[in-house]
Amino acid sequence: MATSAQRYYLTIDDLARARGSINELSFNGNSPESFAALLQSALREPTLWQRWRAMQADPDAIDPSLGVSDPAATATATQSDLHCDVQVTTTLPHAILKHRLGLLIGPNWKLRDVKAA
Repeated sequence: MATSAQRYYLTIDDLARARGSINELSFNGNSPESFAALLQSALREPTLWQRWRAMQADPDAIDPSLGVSDPAATATATQSDLHCDVQVTTTLPHAILKHRLGLLIGPNWKLRDVKAA
């Protein structure tokens, strides 16, 4: 796990249509604020990961290090023209952020930049 916080800048082209492939875990709103709150919770607490893990054929075979969380993670999102800009600050590795985003909104996001926080 990374020790220093990184700031990730993401873009979601159409938040209202951005969905993950597992309905029970997917984001189902359309406001940037509700998405940011859900993403922040998914990074701060292991609940989303635990729910996903329980759905796997062999939950015990899933690497527990994938379930790490960052209680200080923050996420903000704002609507800008037709797309949504998201800023995430976390100590979690990119792979963890990518997995949680995948559960929530699938491949419907683009990483624009990463900077030290």
